[in-house]
Amino acid sequence: MLESIWFFFWGLLWAVYFMLDGFDLGLGTLLPVLARDEGDKRNIINAMGPFWDGNEVWLITAGGVTFAAFPNMYATMFSSLYTPLMLILFALILRGIAFEFRGKFEHPVLRPIWDGCMVVGSFLPALLFGVAFANIFSGIPIDENGYYQGNLLTLLNPYGLCGGLLFVLLFLVHGALWMAIKAEGDLQQRSISMSSNLWFVLVAIAVIFLIASVEATGLYENYQAHPILYLIPALAVLGLVLTRLFLCRRALWKAWFASCLAIVGCTFFGVAGLYPNLFPSSLDPAYSLTITNASSSRLTLAIMLVVALIFIPIVIVYQTWVYHLFKDKISRQELVY
Repeated sequence: MLESIWFFFWGLLWAVYFMLDGFDLGLGTLLPVLARDEGDKRNIINAMGPFWDGNEVWLITAGGVTFAAFPNMYATMFSSLYTPLMLILFALILRGIAFEFRGKFEHPVLRPIWDGCMVVGSFLPALLFGVAFANIFSGIPIDENGYYQGNLLTLLNPYGLCGGLLFVLLFLVHGALWMAIKAEGDLQQRSISMSSNLWFVLVAIAVIFLIASVEATGLYENYQAHPILYLIPALAVLGLVLTRLFLCRRALWKAWFASCLAIVGCTFFGVAGLYPNLFPSSLDPAYSLTITNASSSRLTLAIMLVVALIFIPIVIVYQTWVYHLFKDKISRQELVY
């Protein structure tokens, strides 16, 4: 029972991270596309500024839960996916540096460099998180000792790249919607048009990914055994449809929350299909890491559950206050970075 609860928490924390950090990863990627001048760039960066580092707390939490609740999976995951995970880490560091340094020096050469770092530091994590999770869904070539039998190119298979593209598009639409909420005038209109146009591409890739998952993964076995689980991908579809509907009505906050629902639904589509596996092996199902053979002791899980039930609501309350505090649109007179 405790293992199942922590499996749910593990999926939930990753979903919350993708939902929150997804908009600033997407917005950072769109920086050179949406911005027409330095004022637009500063507007975009200020739209992310109060939130991006707080959003990444959920990445640390998701990683911490993986380490504490499922240490065997953590060890195997960081050895098997070492290269993409390190690339994600370096990209996130690069993005954090770009946030801090682009506003320190008004230099005609340095600022474009930091803008480039912002784009790379936003695009790479979005792509590689999608590649990593798609490969987990389809199975990683690990042997009975948990040793990875492959290389980086093994992960860059068609299904993995499709998952990466799906994550990128989810985050791009999410980010453009956030900018539409925070901006005014021409920048807002460009953001609305961008999210509207990218939505069609996102839906096409989502359909391809769902169909590809039939052949590339065993995710649908749980869905066939428990048809009620089909409500989860249905929520993702509902989120995508409502995003478009609210966008057409210019109900931008509602469209952004619908996009949140789509991201959470997409994440749990894979999580629900994995259960009880955490890190399935594509070489032999017997080599897979599950919630039973990869978890910590029951005492550890019980103590962690009490701590999580106390502190996670505190973090949620704090972040809700931050989002409420900075909920208003950004004018050029208020720009900081």
